[in-house]
Amino acid sequence: MKKQFWQRAGRVSPWVGLLLVTGLLFAGCTTTPNENEQYSPLPPGVGDAGASPTPTNPGPGGFAAIAQTGNRFAIGDLVTVKFSGGINDLTTHEERIKEDGTITLSLIRSVQAAGKTPGELQNDIHDRYVPDYYQRLTVIVTGEQRVYSVGGRVRSPGRQSYIGPTTVTKAIQSAGDFDDYAARRRVVLTRAGGTTFKVDCIKAAKDPSLDLPVYPNDKIDVPMRGLFDFD
Repeated sequence: MKKQFWQRAGRVSPWVGLLLVTGLLFAGCTTTPNENEQYSPLPPGVGDAGASPTPTNPGPGGFAAIAQTGNRFAIGDLVTVKFSGGINDLTTHEERIKEDGTITLSLIRSVQAAGKTPGELQNDIHDRYVPDYYQRLTVIVTGEQRVYSVGGRVRSPGRQSYIGPTTVTKAIQSAGDFDDYAARRRVVLTRAGGTTFKVDCIKAAKDPSLDLPVYPNDKIDVPMRGLFDFD
């Protein structure tokens, strides 16, 4: 009985082996998503590339803000809002985002802008006008080139591109860092709205809570060290 079993097994085993090898080859051809891969989402309401604008923003240029995907507005940014398609078109509105993160529009008043992409802000404004004030309205939101300036006693004074959240000490580093005559304890930060702050960069280097954030269109001035400056 045992002899017959092993004879049958001997005849079957090559087929089993062939099936196992074939299964492994097919498994090797299968790809799995990379968990570390990251994707940049499109603005809300936008599908695949080339898709038509959604009904919330119909018409040519309705999603002009797509070019700024991934950029979020910050305090001090200049926001331009254009309207068309309504019975009585609203006039174009330009305003820098206030320190509370908002802009103020006709009829709907305060709108949170800081922290939103142009596409998100565009849809938000549209939905607050339609249908409460207009049955149809096209809203186009755009921004400007985002920069801040660093002047005074730094090695490379001038305008710097704002590419994301930064602080006074990091902004000064982007301008080549302090020169040998800088008063590091008396750095002046001026917001786009005119508010000024004095920053002690020596203390800020040790305590990050003292290192104030820098927003687009802010100005940083590093004065010259005086007789009574001990850095």
